[in-house]
Amino acid sequence: MPTISISIDTIRLTADLQDTPTAQKILDALPIEGEVQRWGDEIYFRIPLSLELEPDSRAEVEVGELGYWPTGKALCIFFGPTPMSCDDKPVAASAVNVFGHIVSDCSVLRSVPAGAHVSVDR
Repeated sequence: MPTISISIDTIRLTADLQDTPTAQKILDALPIEGEVQRWGDEIYFRIPLSLELEPDSRAEVEVGELGYWPTGKALCIFFGPTPMSCDDKPVAASAVNVFGHIVSDCSVLRSVPAGAHVSVDR
């Protein structure tokens, strides 16, 4: 299982990727950089890929999961409730392709402001 590194300002996270077409296409496109957008306890940022929904895409996700959101052409990091949540579980604005999971404590992302620089690399 490949791993990637996510850097946002001074925060460094590691994520394990799943064996999915989305994960492979994102891995092939690395390195990727962007500007953080916030939606509750979700960070997302546009990436230079245009991918379709996979058959197992979903809106209800787990804390720490990584998703690709086709509607916004964005990589999403879920670390808590979003405006669509009914409880503490993250819910995406619409279905995402889940392709990986943060392996460390992602609660540190609560301190990340919109506009922060994010980079993703192997």
